Formats: sequence, C-alpha cells, structure tokens
Amino acid sequence: MIGTLNSLIDLVEVDMGEPLDVEAFAREHATTEYHLRRMFSALAQIPLSEYARRRRMTRAAADLVSGAPSLLDVAVAYGYGSAEAFGRAFRAVHGISPADARERGGPLSTQPMLRFRLSVEGSVPMDVTITTRPAFALAGHAAQVPLLHQGVNPHIQEHIAGLAPEEHARLKALSNSEPAGILAVTEGIDPDAPEGSPLTYLHGVAVTDATSVPEDLDVIALEAGTWAVFSSQGPFPETLQQLWAATATDWFPSNPWRLRPGPSILRYLEFTGTHAACELWLPVERAR
Repeated sequence: MIGTLNSLIDLVEVDMGEPLDVEAFAREHATTEYHLRRMFSALAQIPLSEYARRRRMTRAAADLVSGAPSLLDVAVAYGYGSAEAFGRAFRAVHGISPADARERGGPLSTQPMLRFRLSVEGSVPMDVTITTRPAFALAGHAAQVPLLHQGVNPHIQEHIAGLAPEEHARLKALSNSEPAGILAVTEGIDPDAPEGSPLTYLHGVAVTDATSVPEDLDVIALEAGTWAVFSSQGPFPETLQQLWAATATDWFPSNPWRLRPGPSILRYLEFTGTHAACELWLPVERAR
C-alpha cells in the first residue's frame, strides 16, 4: 500500500493539466478508489483532491514567478478553462492573485511533494479481531455535524447532551446484536472530505435486521460483511484519534485487507471522561 500511494503521488506530477483517474489507477493496483482515498487522507492529513490542487498551484506559481507571459496559457496548462477559474483556485491556495505573484514573486504558500514511508515502530498498541457479521442495523438518533480531526467534537457533545437520560436507557434495552451497547457511529464521509465537511453522527445501538425499530429512531441498514475490530485504551480523545491514524500507518499497509464503504463504529468498553477503553469497528474486505 505504501508503494501504491507513492505511485499515486507520482501520478499527480505526471500531467497536471488532466484530471486524476483514480478509479483506473486503483484497478491497476488491485485495490479500490475508496480505500486509496481514505488511506491517503488518513496518512497525509489532507484529501487527495486538495493535495493535487495545491501541487498544481505550487507548480503554476513557479511558472508565473519565472516569467510566464500569458496567464491563460498557465491556466490551461494546469487544467483550467478560463483565467477567472484559475485565478480563484490560485488565490484560494496562495492568498494573492496570479498577476500579483508574477509581478511581486509572492508571498506564496507552496505544497511540497509528499513521500510516504512505512514506520515499523508500532507506536500505538492494537489488538485486532477480524469478524464476519450477518446483516444488521444501527438504530438511534442521528445529526449532521462537521468533521474535526483533533480534539473533542463539540457538535457531537451537544447532540448527545440533548438526549434525555431515559432515552439512553431505551436505546440500551433495544440493543440485541454485536457490537453491544451504546455506539458512536459516523457515516457519510466522502473519502476526500476536508476538515469541516458534514458527516452523519448516530448515537445508537446495533440490532438484528429482523428487529422492529421504533419509528422515531434513525436507522442505518448494513449488509452482511467483514469487520476489523481494533481495541485500545488510554487518554480520551487522543487514544481514539491515534488509533484511527495507526490503522492507516501500521495495520492496513502490512495486512491483506482494505476498507470498504460503510460507517465507522466506536464502542466504549470503559469511559471516565478523560480515559477510555474502546473498540473501533471498520468495514473491510480482502485485498486482491
């Protein structure tokens, strides 16, 4: 996987005037576009589409500073049909217009070319179980919240705090499938989603697909499939965030599994507010 991601980095550099055909690239490397984009984002801490845009604007800025005579020619060379569209993208990255960059030389916000390397230190201890589950459903209360990579998400906290204590008890009583107990579920995250993008957060439980769920609850139906269950414990929320990062840096690159589309499920085994023992359930499939 590390070699594949580095080949993907090279592809970004090959022809910056053409859109990336990540789907075709993934097929050639016996993986999926979904898995590639999720792994790239987790390891680089930037979505692939944003990285490619920043690399294009970095190279475009170099052309302009070097004296490229035509803004339109530079725009077309980097895949933009008009100087106006190119100017908006350029300003979004650098904070100045292409004309200002050509005249004054900066200041510019450049994106270095990435290179992935595999660390074998195993910095986050993980216990991993592979389990195949029949079809089941997640039932609970859902809300749209922004994606945050670091720290506690206050929007999720607010959503949970708005539920009455008796509602938590009702959900617990409804739980009748693994993973057991109250769950924190995130879904609807585009693999290229930057921080701040909307996602669906569901505070709920797992139930069998034959369970009659009350109409006032939101439901996420899941097909039968395989899950990788990662267990860890430590300070909250750092341990959870490090655990998710470690799946990308340590586990997926060295195991014959890849992510498949589906929600991430967090099950708390112990939670004190500052310390947590948890299981992270990720939908996976064998890498071909």
